[in-house]
Amino acid sequence: MTKNLSEQIEEGKMGKRGRACVVVLGDLGRSPRMQYHALSLAHQASLEVDIVAYGGSEPHSAVLENESIHIHTMMQWPKHPHSIPKILYPLILLLKPIIQFIMLLWFLCIKVPAPDVFMVQNPPSVPTLVAVKWASSLRQSAFIVDWHNFGYTLLGLSLGRSSRFVSIYHWFEKHYGQMADGSLCVTRAMQHELGQNWGIKATVLYDQPPEFFRPTLLEEKHKLFCRLNRYLCHPLGIRDCLSAESTNIGGDDQNETLFTTQVGTGILLKPNRPALVVSSTSWTPDEDFGILLEAAVMYDRRVAALLDENDSTDEGVLWKEISVGKQYLYPRLLFVITGKGPEKEKYEEKIKKLNLKRVAFRTMWLSAEDYPLLLGSADLGVCLHTSSSGLDLPMKVVDMFGCGLPVCAVSFSCIEELVKVEKNGLLFSSSSELADELLMLFRGFPDDCEALKFLRNGALESSARWATEWEEHAEPLISEVISRNLK
Repeated sequence: MTKNLSEQIEEGKMGKRGRACVVVLGDLGRSPRMQYHALSLAHQASLEVDIVAYGGSEPHSAVLENESIHIHTMMQWPKHPHSIPKILYPLILLLKPIIQFIMLLWFLCIKVPAPDVFMVQNPPSVPTLVAVKWASSLRQSAFIVDWHNFGYTLLGLSLGRSSRFVSIYHWFEKHYGQMADGSLCVTRAMQHELGQNWGIKATVLYDQPPEFFRPTLLEEKHKLFCRLNRYLCHPLGIRDCLSAESTNIGGDDQNETLFTTQVGTGILLKPNRPALVVSSTSWTPDEDFGILLEAAVMYDRRVAALLDENDSTDEGVLWKEISVGKQYLYPRLLFVITGKGPEKEKYEEKIKKLNLKRVAFRTMWLSAEDYPLLLGSADLGVCLHTSSSGLDLPMKVVDMFGCGLPVCAVSFSCIEELVKVEKNGLLFSSSSELADELLMLFRGFPDDCEALKFLRNGALESSARWATEWEEHAEPLISEVISRNLK
């Protein structure tokens, strides 16, 4: 493009600085794609950017430190206690979007300067699309929807697709989605659905990782594991194959971790370290973590059978042998599950009851800076996202590929737009299939697992970058929409 968006807007509005408003009716820190949009609008399009969103998790430091990005935090709707009678639930379902609508209008029409374009994340659709459409009309701004999924299918997970509320929600989502000046979406399958059944022309903007998602250097790994030592080695109330080994590793030990050791000025990976498997989740019903727990139990039992261990083998003896450096054909597995969400406590209670010899679980929430470092330090990613619509792709897998991390992912209709089987990852449809893949990939870990190394190379090769994807697909659409609105 010969001129960036800001220059075009200045010409169209006699020198007025270009401005965009990014709208997220959710936790901004847990909306990475919209953070990346804000950074691209500020860096690549040279616009002033207002973000209207809820608080909660800390956004990435690149967003917080950018002088052209201004965050406006809305008050969040309180979670209603379980003590409220069920007869009042319909009233709450009705009252909540009304209050959110009024608050959104206040921010979009009064609190933020008039933008040239609103960009809104969907879902949630109600009341977001309605409020942004009204605000765009009142402020004579363009209006772009970034379709991550369909809101009515997510609502259908809890209320059922036949619910009247779901039907009403679907109507609002479709009607106001059609009123947008432009649309972006995350897959070709979603583009086809929007075009064929919704009458909406959308541009595909695949999720891609920004530059800070990359393989982690050895020194960075060591520093990260030193920071996480106390959470990995000494979890409260848990005794497993990691906590038993790590009695000699202090919570703030700067020389030794479960994975690394410092000798003089050099850092080495331990040959008998556990394999690190990462899964990121929002702990919601569209991700069945029961599959992962069952696969972990199967891995544990199958390894014992393959190594000809009987059920009476003392786990304490096994753990002591590992702690003094003994290696086995199949490694211990450490599953680190990151994220926040409603079903977290339920699964944590199930994990405590598993009683596994070679598998351990840790749940944690990481900062936006440490999360890429963890992915870049891991050996395998697991994705349990199935999609309420079957038309969106898990962004966590994109981030993993950016870090050169191969993935085992649940198979669903459009996942192969992202995961190329036996190139950058594997697909599974059951816990047994996942257990088989874990056994195949980690046999001979860490040095003699060629299949895992092959997939890692494929993951590194398959990842483009967000800035490139955004400049090619999003910027032309935004430029066209703004130019059309200025006429």
